Amino acid sequence: MNAGATEGNKRGSTEIWIDAAYDTLLESGVDAVKILTLANRLNLSRTSFYWFFRDREQLLDALVTRWREKNTGSIVKQAEAYAETIVEATLNVFDCWLDETLFDARLEFAVRSWAQQSPDIFNEVQAADACRLEALMGMFRRFGFSATSADVRAHALYLVQIGYISNQTREDIANRLDRIPSYIEIFTGHAPQPHDLDRFFARHHVLVADART
Repeated sequence: MNAGATEGNKRGSTEIWIDAAYDTLLESGVDAVKILTLANRLNLSRTSFYWFFRDREQLLDALVTRWREKNTGSIVKQAEAYAETIVEATLNVFDCWLDETLFDARLEFAVRSWAQQSPDIFNEVQAADACRLEALMGMFRRFGFSATSADVRAHALYLVQIGYISNQTREDIANRLDRIPSYIEIFTGHAPQPHDLDRFFARHHVLVADART
């Protein structure tokens, strides 16, 4: 049964076309995201695409919107989430780096790669970086850090993670979990307490369990 048929028609749906474009972007880059290619992938007619999108550009805009809402939205939300200490607040942000439902690292890499060939997407990435950093700086300022200290700490926290993504770093999950307390101390100036780490690791119990096997 083809993907379109699962929707009870021969055209698919908006989400089916976006999902196919998303998968293609991650696998092969933006140049491979073409209407005919997606139609063949979905076993749908090329003309059915136009029931849902005006043109390819509108579909690409939908991919950017998905990236912006998920990745930037999650960092901002986590930075603004309730926390009693800067350690807890920073661990809230770290949830993004471990929970793929919050932050899609593969999509982040794909969009940043796309930005190298598109001035418009480059501007989108620049705007996203500025928005995310502002949220992180606001998080540090909320806990009494000076504007300069908040700026430096936010950049350090953020750019380390973007470096991981841009370099496609493959890190053993056990090593990554072991490094988290030290990262927190470096970024915040405060060592996490056992109860901070207990709550954090409890949220990521599957990863912790995998690391221990």
